[in-house]
Amino acid sequence: MVLLQILVATFIISLISLVGILTLMLKKGWLPKIILILVALSSGALLGGAFLHLLPEAINELGAGLDVFLYLLLGFCLFFILEQFLHWRHDHGAGNQTVKPFSYLILISDGVHNFIDGLVIAASFLVSFPAGVAATLAVGLHEIPQELGDFGVLIHGGMSRQKALAFNFASALTAVLGGVLGYFTSQYTQFSVVYLLPFAAGHFIYIAAADLIPEIKHRENLPKSLLHFAAFLGGIAIMLLTRLLH
Repeated sequence: MVLLQILVATFIISLISLVGILTLMLKKGWLPKIILILVALSSGALLGGAFLHLLPEAINELGAGLDVFLYLLLGFCLFFILEQFLHWRHDHGAGNQTVKPFSYLILISDGVHNFIDGLVIAASFLVSFPAGVAATLAVGLHEIPQELGDFGVLIHGGMSRQKALAFNFASALTAVLGGVLGYFTSQYTQFSVVYLLPFAAGHFIYIAAADLIPEIKHRENLPKSLLHFAAFLGGIAIMLLTRLLH
């Protein structure tokens, strides 16, 4: 029964990744106008998720010791190396490749994050059904803006709407994998999950700082720059709100 609850909850969380379907209702000319707003929202949500969710949770469990920040730097550096490799593949691969490397980074990072969410949801349902529902709601609240922003990033990175939806959903399904693994290895996963938190935070910080913010900061039009900054702050504010409600 508990396993079924975990499966249902994590699958619902995975479905949130399809929020980008809402953009299919927009007229074709409208999507390019809001893409950079979604990129700004995503960059704020990633930084907010790292500094307001993942790192506080890690410090709460491990203390503010050197280990937490070493794992954060490890996550940051790993994605730096991975992006350099993807850039090399992009530059030396087929001439018709149009998808920017950061699109794949966002999918990998989101997959790790969703996997952790699945583990957290599983652990909560193992405590009690109300705890599991509360954890699912908390995860869902911060996933909605982040997934919408991620969809915009994938489109901006060169993917079609359909491809972006499919890849984003595939990345989100790691929440189900995390839920199942968390159920069957509940007595062993607590330690490993804690160390995944700062590692994932490093991913988030790298993508936001190295890839997304540069996409939105060089704008000659002041009103557009202010709009993008407002969307960036909005992403952080949503993460703060979901943290306070958690």
